[in-house]
Amino acid sequence: MEETYKKVAVGGTFDKLHKGHEALIRTAFNMGDCVLIGITSDEFASNKSHDIESCQTRIKRLTNIISDYDKEYEIKEIVDPSGTADKDPELEAIVVSEETEQSAVNINKIRIENGLDPLDIIVIEWILADDGVPISSTRIRKGEIDQKGNLL
Repeated sequence: MEETYKKVAVGGTFDKLHKGHEALIRTAFNMGDCVLIGITSDEFASNKSHDIESCQTRIKRLTNIISDYDKEYEIKEIVDPSGTADKDPELEAIVVSEETEQSAVNINKIRIENGLDPLDIIVIEWILADDGVPISSTRIRKGEIDQKGNLL
């Protein structure tokens, strides 16, 4: 993929960091000069029904992966599904999975209401585990697979 944007957003909980998350991050860094990474705050993540790693743990893991890229980035804690993507005039694109594409569509609706240009939505395909089912933090938490998608 070619670098085509000045600033690209990607966001999520990034719990049990896995190959799917890595694909999102890699795509964002390949597509943009600067990457804004929104990570759900502890309070926002607690709305989910399972035990999520602390935000600081999740940021530390993200930072380890990001250190491979020689580009500007910013990690921001987010407290709602839009993060700051609905207000940031510098953003040009957002990278999402098939699962979170609707969130990007909703962010664009808010951006238009706020007088901003809509973001280009870059959707990456699911990263599948060895059994052909998408890798997810939930499956890892349940002990079905590891972060690389190997069956346990």
